[in-house]
Amino acid sequence: METVITNQTTNAPSNKIVLTGRIISTLCVLFLLFDAIMKIVKEIHSMQGSVALGWPADQVQSIGFVLLACTILYTIPRTAILGAVLLTGYLGGAIAIMVRAGQPLYFALIFGILVWCGLLLRDEKMRLFILSGK
Repeated sequence: METVITNQTTNAPSNKIVLTGRIISTLCVLFLLFDAIMKIVKEIHSMQGSVALGWPADQVQSIGFVLLACTILYTIPRTAILGAVLLTGYLGGAIAIMVRAGQPLYFALIFGILVWCGLLLRDEKMRLFILSGK
């Protein structure tokens, strides 16, 4: 009796790809948490910037809580996709405000792309879903 051993190659993501995704996501999360906390504690620079963009001062803290909730959902693996979708909506609103205020919108746009890049690189199921088109 003869035993034949075959090597099956799997499309497992390299550790470098997953690590890159985690680094990108971590940097995004750190910035988003910083922004949310500054809004929640009503830090003076955050308040001044938000009011200059047209937000009522009494609404800035609420925006901070929304951002905090979206960011927390993004950090939890089981809810990361929901968090990314909600952050996309949040950042879309930021883009709309920047356009209305006549400010550059590139930061929010690039940041939204980075949120999704981080998720796609760190989550194999999401990457396969996007690449397979199903």
